[in-house]
Amino acid sequence: MTTTAPTPATGTRHRGTRLGDRLVRFAEAATTPLLPADYLDLVHPLRSGADLRGRIEEVQAETADAATIVIRPGADWAGHVPGQYVRIGIDVDGVRQWRAYSLTHGPRRDGRISVTVKAVPDGKVSNHLVHHARPGTLVHLEQAAGEFVLPTEGGKLLFLTAGSGITPVIGMLRNLFPVSDEGAVRLERSERYDITVVHVAPTEPDSIFLDNLRELDAAGLIRLVARYDDEHGVLDVDDLGTLVPDLAERTTLACGPGGLLEALEAHHTERGLTLLTEQFRLTTLVTGEGGTVSFTENGTSFEAEGDKPILEQAEEAGVLMPSGCRMGVCFGCVLPLREGVVRDLRSGDITSAVEGDGVVIQTCINAAAGPCRIDH
Repeated sequence: MTTTAPTPATGTRHRGTRLGDRLVRFAEAATTPLLPADYLDLVHPLRSGADLRGRIEEVQAETADAATIVIRPGADWAGHVPGQYVRIGIDVDGVRQWRAYSLTHGPRRDGRISVTVKAVPDGKVSNHLVHHARPGTLVHLEQAAGEFVLPTEGGKLLFLTAGSGITPVIGMLRNLFPVSDEGAVRLERSERYDITVVHVAPTEPDSIFLDNLRELDAAGLIRLVARYDDEHGVLDVDDLGTLVPDLAERTTLACGPGGLLEALEAHHTERGLTLLTEQFRLTTLVTGEGGTVSFTENGTSFEAEGDKPILEQAEEAGVLMPSGCRMGVCFGCVLPLREGVVRDLRSGDITSAVEGDGVVIQTCINAAAGPCRIDH
């Protein structure tokens, strides 16, 4: 019988694999309780294969209470479509908090991403990012998500934004009309768009990205209608037909507070107009009855009101809760409902569970509609 010895290449690869495995096992044993990957995280946290993170590289003030945070994402960042949002996790006072923010640009040649954050009263994350974030800080990231994006077929569009609702829209506009040293540029792909922007802010100094919008308007790339509450009064959606005479010919994309979007939806539905919306904060449409909410693992319980999300009330009671966008989109707040009844604050839908059902709920959009026991 003739036997064939392995070629040098095959034999070397076999010995190298075994040696590599032994080295990894040795390194893991030597670094217990940490693994080699933990040390790699310290020296190369943005590497491929690591948990997705980003490094803050710039913090640019936009207004007195808003700032653009420029981030270098890790190697596994998959990119985004203008208008989408990203969930960012950052440690504040030793607790990791997650929030969702719209990306304020299209894909960039330098590979960086940016979000613009407006500090809100009592907002732990927004105030931290606007007033305390520094270059070099590492943040946790999730991949971009969201369906509030620019229609690819072009057409006549109306962007209606209020406050920080401008952030996803500015990302779309910057992608359509990039700015060079000579000013904003109309690209061939932008020719099929006819865009009017109605932007609402409390005051002119509070108007985020106003200079960008004015530059695009001066270049004839968009038509800007700027409204300030202190000068023009609160926007009445019934005035849109006057502000935008060809409103009926346009598809409206709106982003802003819930009250404005509700009024706009009623206005457009009555007139048979097309409307796409993005909302940053939960709007309560119905209320439940409330009840005692208890958590199985830490024994905490509290009396919950029926018109506020369980997430908010649990945090007020001192419970550390998982969270994300806080508007029912990202599912970062999902917890098992062991038993009890909750009501969806958006639709009024009731969800109930008894022991063994395996029901999970989003705590950011559900209120107690009776006693609830939650695994956490």
